[in-house]
Amino acid sequence: QDIVRRHLQQYGDLGSLPDKVAIQLNDTHPAISVAELMRILVDDNGIKWADAWKITKGTFGYTNHTLLPEALESWPVALLERLLPRHMQIIYQINADVLTEARSRAKFNDQQIAAVSLIDEHGGRRVRMGQLAFVGSHSINGVSALHTELMKQTVFADLHKLYPDRINNKTNGITPRRWLMQCNPGLTRLITERIGPDFLDDIDKLKQLGAHAEDPGFQKQFAEVKLANKQRLARLIKERVNVAVDAEALFDVQIKRIHEYKRQLLNIIHAVALYDEIRAHPERDWVPRVKVFAGKAAPSYWNAKLIIKLINDVARVINNDPAVRGLLKVVFLPNYNVSLAEVIVPAADLSEQISTAGMEASGTGNMKFMANGAVTIGTMDGANVEMHKEVGKDNIIIFGLTAEEVEDKRARSEVPRTAIDTSPRLREALESIASGVFSPDDPNRYRDLIGGLYDHDWFMVARDFDAYHAAQATVDGLWQDKARWGAMAIRNTASVGFFSSDRTIRQYAADIWNVPTS
Repeated sequence: QDIVRRHLQQYGDLGSLPDKVAIQLNDTHPAISVAELMRILVDDNGIKWADAWKITKGTFGYTNHTLLPEALESWPVALLERLLPRHMQIIYQINADVLTEARSRAKFNDQQIAAVSLIDEHGGRRVRMGQLAFVGSHSINGVSALHTELMKQTVFADLHKLYPDRINNKTNGITPRRWLMQCNPGLTRLITERIGPDFLDDIDKLKQLGAHAEDPGFQKQFAEVKLANKQRLARLIKERVNVAVDAEALFDVQIKRIHEYKRQLLNIIHAVALYDEIRAHPERDWVPRVKVFAGKAAPSYWNAKLIIKLINDVARVINNDPAVRGLLKVVFLPNYNVSLAEVIVPAADLSEQISTAGMEASGTGNMKFMANGAVTIGTMDGANVEMHKEVGKDNIIIFGLTAEEVEDKRARSEVPRTAIDTSPRLREALESIASGVFSPDDPNRYRDLIGGLYDHDWFMVARDFDAYHAAQATVDGLWQDKARWGAMAIRNTASVGFFSSDRTIRQYAADIWNVPTS
């Protein structure tokens, strides 16, 4: 309402609204805005329906951030009819126009008509807010190259057939002002000394740092900055959770929202397997490792809450077992927020980006770690795919099933038990968790959580475990070669320019908002 009021004050005519105003829908949550603008144009300003619809589509853009069904919201028709009856009338009219176009122009069949309809008729009538955002926008973008292609193939496949020119990609970015210059002043000073200050205004200039990746002197300085950041985090860990960690150890970090597709469970199962191996083979040359977790779970997400509990239970046992000799520590830092992340990210040696392939839209934590010289271990998912391209295959550790392989295994309903039975280290880790080794106060606490891996393993935890374990062994070997690791870390920082939000916003401005950028 305020946008329209100001536009009328300045220009006197709403026909030019798309030329002067851009409204970007940030995921599906604000999709009701499409119906609201139509109401303002038609009801309050007397604009004809067809003209109002053209103005609305020209004004809105829609950024989709996830393929997960729970984020592609649907609202009960009965609720909208009661609270927003005029908006519901408008949604019905929009839907009628879309379905008529689908039938007459695109010759859609009944199944395709049902797929593009704004009203879901299955199990109670609901308004599909993602569909509303899509049809009401002239541009629909994903946030990584892989995510955008999967949008076309999955959740918006039929709408993409109806409107094939609307979907485009705008890979996410992070701001280097906060995620390098503010949170890591030591590294910023070091880079400035080495390549000059121009990168502060043009992050693409960081590429110049790649020429110094093999320089032993610069590697030493880079490692000293990292160690100082790790010592700061070690102090914070001691203050917050009273666990003493060695700043010289490999800091293996996974901080993000707790969700089964992000696979914190895979990470903590690996910790249990590593714990068993260290005790069974104390004679081996183990790499000291600190696994750091942080993140929040949705209030009603039971399994996510249970995974947080499991991490803390495993941490308590491992951290207090003298047989481990301090070679492995597990830490869960509570009350995760940006301020905490600003301490953790500069201290990370290894960045865990291990989502089930095809499920992470982009990720931005992966970019923050990259900027600060962490090496990524991850699947070919989200922006990891583009990071792999930017940094080169020798400077990132990729493992696991691809998105296509995940989809194939789900389609064939493969039984995950085979993957467990053929992996003794996985089977033993799962049995110890399920039997209550880490929860003696409640031996059955994790029985159902682990049982789910045997029954269906939707997120491919069991089926990716051996590949993940092998990738972590590769990490150990690389970490022991200090010159190789140092070069990898420097090249990650040098390659982060593409993932700056400056580039992302320039692309939005040029391709979606039609705003001159020079």
